Amino acid sequence: MLMFDPIYWLFALPGLVLGMVAAMLTKSTFSKYARVAAHSGMTGAQAAQQMLTSLGLDDVRINAIQGFLSDHYDPRNNTLNLSPDVYQGRSLAAIGVACHEAGHAMQKASGYALMGLRTSLLPVTIMGQNIAPILFGIGLLVNSLMLLKIGAILFAAAVLFTIITLPIEWDASARAKRYIVQSGVVTAAEYPSAAKVLNAAFLTYVAGAVTAVLQLLYFLMRSGLLGGRRR
Repeated sequence: MLMFDPIYWLFALPGLVLGMVAAMLTKSTFSKYARVAAHSGMTGAQAAQQMLTSLGLDDVRINAIQGFLSDHYDPRNNTLNLSPDVYQGRSLAAIGVACHEAGHAMQKASGYALMGLRTSLLPVTIMGQNIAPILFGIGLLVNSLMLLKIGAILFAAAVLFTIITLPIEWDASARAKRYIVQSGVVTAAEYPSAAKVLNAAFLTYVAGAVTAVLQLLYFLMRSGLLGGRRR
């Protein structure tokens, strides 16, 4: 129903375009610096392990997983999961991404408040992303203000999740940037290249947040919860 609403695309297209540009930039930047070997000769997994060990975080398990740039840290089981190009790669791109994920483990160990808040929002975020559009569609169809409000609350929680993600990702990258130079994992001359990979990846989170905010505005406007009238 929503997909066939012309007004929906006025809100959705800017986020879609931004998301495509961010994804292309991240992929091209990673691919470029994945061909640049780090002077240290370390793999991404080794760099992340050294970073964690130096900070006394010996309980974090590093796993190899499938997928391209599927790297992530899971605070629920304290695991750092790296894609093949990052886990085995000896490039500046691999080291940058791996140490970024290790930065998330540092956040958890230091009690970084926003990470705890984001983790607590995860269940309602998943629910909001999956159920809120359905509730909005049904609410509009049967003219139910209650369903529209429930959908708005659930989707607002999902939007909050994407917004909170921004400072969390920025902080993890900042921790990684400080560490890789101070520890000698990359040289001062190599640092700008590794930093470019992290900066490009951050844009994907910005695109995700913009898309989520625009979708929420559409739902609120379309339902009459914003602007005072149903459209």
